Amino acid sequence: MPQQAVAHAMQSSTLSDVLERVLDKGIVIAGDIKIKLVDIELLSIQIRLVICSVDKAKEMGMDWWVNNPVFCSQAPPGQLEASLAKIDERLARLEASSRHEAPHEATHEATQEAVPA
Repeated sequence: MPQQAVAHAMQSSTLSDVLERVLDKGIVIAGDIKIKLVDIELLSIQIRLVICSVDKAKEMGMDWWVNNPVFCSQAPPGQLEASLAKIDERLARLEASSRHEAPHEATHEATQEAVPA
């Protein structure tokens, strides 16, 4: 019996090849989670994940980062700094408020302990 050579297709893809293909074509991962109890839906979660290049996303009409000041380099100057300043002010007010309340509570507890039973 003559031996026949078996041809094997040996095509290997590196991680960079796979990543390039995914970013070029795009990939969508979708999932739904529903929790029901006696035919009453208690929770419903829909998850949609799109992985693609920025160019592919723009081509599909997904460009939410263009008008977001955090991600846009053409954001009005000082907008991010103003937002951070507001956060700093609020944090300072909360810290000052908690400092004023803490000594009052300690005094109240000390007064309760001093009262004879």
